[in-house]
Amino acid sequence: MLSPRELFEQLNRDYLLVHKTKEDLFWTTYMATSDDHAGFSRAETDYKAFISSPQRLNATRDALARLAGEADDEARRALEHGLRGWLALFESNIIDNDDARGLMEKLIGMESELFSRNRQHVLRHLNDKGVWEDATLGMLATNLSTGTDPAARKSSYDAFLEQEQWVLDNGFLDIVRQRNAFARAQGYRDYFDYKVQKNEHMTPEALFRILDDFEQRTRDANRDALAALAARKGEDALLPYNLRFHMSGDVSRQLDPYLPFAQAVERWVHSFRRLGIEYRGAVLQLDLLERKGKYQNGFCHGPVPCFFDADGRWVAAQINFTSGAKPDQVGSGARAINTLFHEGGHAAHFANVTQNSPCFSQEFAPTSMAYAETQSMFCDSLLGDADWLKRYARNRAGEAVPDSLIRAQIEVEQPFRAFMERMLLVVGYFEAGLYRLDDGDLTPQTVLALARATEVRLLGVASPRPLLAIPHLLNQESAASYHGYLLANMAVYQTRAHFMRHDGYLCDNPSIGPQLARHYWGPGNGASHNATLLSLTGEPFNARYLADECNRSVEDAWAAAQERMRAAAARGDRPAPRADLNAHIRLVHGDELIADNSAGDEAMCRRFESWVAQRYPESID
Repeated sequence: MLSPRELFEQLNRDYLLVHKTKEDLFWTTYMATSDDHAGFSRAETDYKAFISSPQRLNATRDALARLAGEADDEARRALEHGLRGWLALFESNIIDNDDARGLMEKLIGMESELFSRNRQHVLRHLNDKGVWEDATLGMLATNLSTGTDPAARKSSYDAFLEQEQWVLDNGFLDIVRQRNAFARAQGYRDYFDYKVQKNEHMTPEALFRILDDFEQRTRDANRDALAALAARKGEDALLPYNLRFHMSGDVSRQLDPYLPFAQAVERWVHSFRRLGIEYRGAVLQLDLLERKGKYQNGFCHGPVPCFFDADGRWVAAQINFTSGAKPDQVGSGARAINTLFHEGGHAAHFANVTQNSPCFSQEFAPTSMAYAETQSMFCDSLLGDADWLKRYARNRAGEAVPDSLIRAQIEVEQPFRAFMERMLLVVGYFEAGLYRLDDGDLTPQTVLALARATEVRLLGVASPRPLLAIPHLLNQESAASYHGYLLANMAVYQTRAHFMRHDGYLCDNPSIGPQLARHYWGPGNGASHNATLLSLTGEPFNARYLADECNRSVEDAWAAAQERMRAAAARGDRPAPRADLNAHIRLVHGDELIADNSAGDEAMCRRFESWVAQRYPESID
């Protein structure tokens, strides 16, 4: 029998191997540089078998029991901490009967097959130049927001509807049945019940007490914004292919020259450096551009989780993240910088977990999705702040975005803050309803009717992003957990309020990186989401800050923006506390290396800008 320490070190070694094997295949298949879907399915099955092993769970429990009898010292406490991390991981993922294990193995194969077929499914729309083209989901969403031609926008929405129908006709409903069977084989009511309890450590009833409260608090603001838009622009403005454009499209197009795609990497590097964010020697691989067959949603996964090994040596993270930007499309620069801040925020989190085992630094249970998304969404929330825009949004002549454009953005977007948050809210209500359906009711007609009814009930209109066109619903890791984004944004605005009270500003605040690393990132999943919020802000999870933000008037939002811009101008352009991000960065396009920072971050940014200009000359016109 292995000693507690031998077991702990073996778990660390074996997990790194099975996890990296799975994640490397995940990356190559999702980036369309490999067709080894069978290999990925096998690796995914091996990984699931590791984290759901009753034998490893029992061995960990036995090791902790034996360790309790040993002398209490620092080494024993550290070992106990690490073993409890493994205990939490195994308990969160345990599949304790053969029926459920068989169902999971079949489910992995079904999802892999759906993903493989979906990769070959081509959507088309009319772009803003009046040309029909193949389109990714990101291109469709961008066209809905910024396209000036209603016919082109409608073609993008119709493509979303086509994607919904394709999903329903190609096995998704069989996957829903299989997920429910898997959950019920372990004693849960359905898959939604299983995921909420495993990922967020709460019951669906507790979750919906939070969501129902937020829905009630933002209901009037959402209704009033839609009514005002219809009165101003006509009822057609509320059609799903017109709504996002009327919410911000004209302003987004005016902002586009100030957020060029080619300079997105440079602005991410400079802004994160000034925030005091570092990656502790991690290797970051970024694949940012659209490509045929590539997965159409941004994500961040870490093949190598960071930790301190048995000898106290730091094992730096290896992290991949991606987006699907099209540089010559209006709005691509804003989408790219949002991805860099969002997925770069995830990467900062998972590069800064300073525990003694890799089990603390991974994105799945027992890591709460709400906790993980708080880190990324806090970072991307800065992009809408007037002081950030004033400092970083500049056109090719180096001119800063004018105050009048920032004000125009607030005037069109602030009334719809409630609507945008409710677009997150609606997914949770739909998925809860979807998994409650009896197997016989899981028909395309019934599910589509449920989707549209849920959208209209919570949004007041059909959603510009039809529910079944959201990729998260297709993958078991992200399915039945989209509500985590809304819970995270509640924590984001609680966090923002803390820094505003404590420091008075957010943009280029050099204390943010170190404070997030200490209170949020360092513990990893060894601390609960609520515990990390208490550690930094001194108060438990609180949804009020986000609700208050949704209910602010345009006048209040503009007054706050003016004050932030004045304060930022008074502070001046202070030097970054770090010379670099302490990361080895590779910018790739599939198998092609575009640039890296072996000669420094600035050289990498110049090389990336040059590559984009050569490949997409229209993006610099």
